[in-house]
Amino acid sequence: MEVLNHQQINHKIIRLSYEILENNLDQNQIILAGINNNGYKFAQLLFDSLSNISDKKVILSRIQLNPAYPTDHPITTDMSSQQLQNKTIIIVDDVANTGRTVFYACKVYMEVLPYKIEVAVLVDRKHKLFPIKVDYVGLSLATTLQESIKADLSHPDALAVTLN
Repeated sequence: MEVLNHQQINHKIIRLSYEILENNLDQNQIILAGINNNGYKFAQLLFDSLSNISDKKVILSRIQLNPAYPTDHPITTDMSSQQLQNKTIIIVDDVANTGRTVFYACKVYMEVLPYKIEVAVLVDRKHKLFPIKVDYVGLSLATTLQESIKADLSHPDALAVTLN
């Protein structure tokens, strides 16, 4: 079942972009750090939207980790510690389920002192098992544990979120 269609997702992206700007007016730049593939695709969509509505410097970054086995594989980012120092970092993912992926994504920032770290997701499910607060939410959805949410962000002209 489709819960968000292309047009609705675009509206969410624009709204989230304005929220991000409003909450970071005092910052010279914002780093959008997308997790793996879909998180990075969502970060790219936010990056494009922010670039269209503001002159604020936005940097697109990637965090790579294995969500199934986060402690068995290295968690990396494509930015140096120096680039992250005293910066506003927004960790971006498509769907937040238990909070585990975002929790482990924070590990790459433990060696630096950022100004602040926030979290943005397209869909936030209410099954948090880790102490993660999502700051920017496209859609908050209460589901059963047996249901799954899939965000299809691979086709820029046919974005969709489905519930199975």
